[in-house]
Amino acid sequence: MKILVTGGAGFIGSHLIDRLMEANHEVICLDNFYTGHKRNILRWMDHPYFELIRHDITEPIRLEVDQIYHLACPASPVHYQYNPVKTVKTNVLGTLNMLGLAKRVKARFFLASTSEVYGDPEVHPQPEEYRGSVNPIGIRSCYDEGKRMAETLAFDYHRQNDVDIRVVRIFNTYGPRMLENDGRVVSNFIVQALSGQPLTVYGDGSQTRSFCYVSDLVEGFIRLMNSNQTGPINIGNPGEYTILQLAQTIQQMVNPNVEVQYRPLPQDDPRRRQPDITKAAQLLGWQPTVELRPGLERTIADFRDRMTANGTVSQDLSGTTVTAS
Repeated sequence: MKILVTGGAGFIGSHLIDRLMEANHEVICLDNFYTGHKRNILRWMDHPYFELIRHDITEPIRLEVDQIYHLACPASPVHYQYNPVKTVKTNVLGTLNMLGLAKRVKARFFLASTSEVYGDPEVHPQPEEYRGSVNPIGIRSCYDEGKRMAETLAFDYHRQNDVDIRVVRIFNTYGPRMLENDGRVVSNFIVQALSGQPLTVYGDGSQTRSFCYVSDLVEGFIRLMNSNQTGPINIGNPGEYTILQLAQTIQQMVNPNVEVQYRPLPQDDPRRRQPDITKAAQLLGWQPTVELRPGLERTIADFRDRMTANGTVSQDLSGTTVTAS
């Protein structure tokens, strides 16, 4: 098939493209390189089935494709709060443009939504039926409400124009190719530990997250896209860890000598986050397979390689290695 991936040069998008290219599809990668990077897709640049288009999805584009994976949007607070109006435009205008394209060419449309639609949840773990507790005027709402609006648009195009849609709600994902300045806890802790800096824990560290390795997530994407399920369907790892547990695990794996520093909790930071993946298991036969520690080993090894090349790994760590398993 000919498949369009918006945000394809980003962390998750590039791993998805790897899978699609390895399955011999024709792939068009659309990216404005706000948070994406060419190095993530370099291996495919001269491949006859791969095409890269530098484009901002807030502007329309005309293409002929069979499937659209719509991933384009900054996904970490550091990046989506830097230009919140642009984040809203990407989620609303960008999604409108991609749904319009799907309608015109009769392509199946896949929306990468987020667990952030649940806000600071009052139900735990979060099933797809839970409608969320989101602050519409908070500093995170450009992303939270933007994705809620993107889901609204997808279902309205489905009902009104018969567009074939798939909606996934992504929970915290980690793995190689995360940006060093990503701003999310896994990348923050790894970069700080490798740099010999204190690990920054916000609040008392008792807030929880569930961490899904990127290859598991991409497997869930492909199963949903090629199923007869519309969604929304949660894709995430139900293993729940406190932020302090994560900090201590990375501290132990990278640099036991760095200390943990505590800072005030940011506004609207969710206290608990864990997916109910009953639907993914029953409808898609999907379960995560990568445990946290081996996933972290692969992620740390990738960060170490990049930071060593940049000369930003702490001197006292230069002789240590983390083996990927």
